[in-house]
Amino acid sequence: MIFMAEAPEVVDKKNETPMVPEKKGTAMAAVSDEAQQAEQPRQREERKAASRAASRKADIAAQEHQLLFEKYETKDIVVEDQSLVRYVKLSKRSYPNIFGRRKYQSYYLSHVDAVERLISKLMRGGTGRKISGKVIRRKGALQGKKLKVMHIVEEAFEIIQKRTNKNPLQVFIDALQNAAPIEDTTRVRYGGISYNVAVGISSQRRFDVALRHVALAGLMSSFKNKKTLAEALANEIMLAATNSPDSYAVKKRVEVERIAKRAR
Repeated sequence: MIFMAEAPEVVDKKNETPMVPEKKGTAMAAVSDEAQQAEQPRQREERKAASRAASRKADIAAQEHQLLFEKYETKDIVVEDQSLVRYVKLSKRSYPNIFGRRKYQSYYLSHVDAVERLISKLMRGGTGRKISGKVIRRKGALQGKKLKVMHIVEEAFEIIQKRTNKNPLQVFIDALQNAAPIEDTTRVRYGGISYNVAVGISSQRRFDVALRHVALAGLMSSFKNKKTLAEALANEIMLAATNSPDSYAVKKRVEVERIAKRAR
């Protein structure tokens, strides 16, 4: 009987990989994969932070060069009356509108743009009482329509620029300074007798009164008249800026100061 020996298994040494080096290689690969996975979120966060910082710088640079109504410079405006400097707010926005923010803070109006305050003064239904012998009833034509009034003010500023060749924002600020009264009167009752007493006016009230009179003059001049509100407003601002006696706001300032002088 012939016994045949089993043929030995042939192992391809080229394809054979030792166990120990394979374990070391897989461990190093796993560590490198974990490091890459840990670095990816970190790099992503760094890229986001860098992009946010770049966009913030771009926004600040854009705000510094923003023009009112995309036409008029705001940084070169001069306020000569030092008592009004704190309350003449000029924001670096193309169309001033803060959407009622900070309205619950003290001295809220001192943080509102002067042009936006003029727009708010124009959004009214009328005078409610007789002024210059007539009562104005606009029947809600401007109430709540801020965008419409904003375009009216923009048109008025265009008229001012064409007629004066000056920055209309500077002309507007000059008009408010000339229309702001220094003295006023208050009613005092003493011993059953009422009489007027002259009192000084705070800076914020001076600015409020000037704004109210300028806006009211524009509404009165355009009421039942062929003149548009933009033309009437531009005419009133230009007259008040030159301290003309034909300006309604200047007339009211002179009248209030004369009454206060008599009541001293």
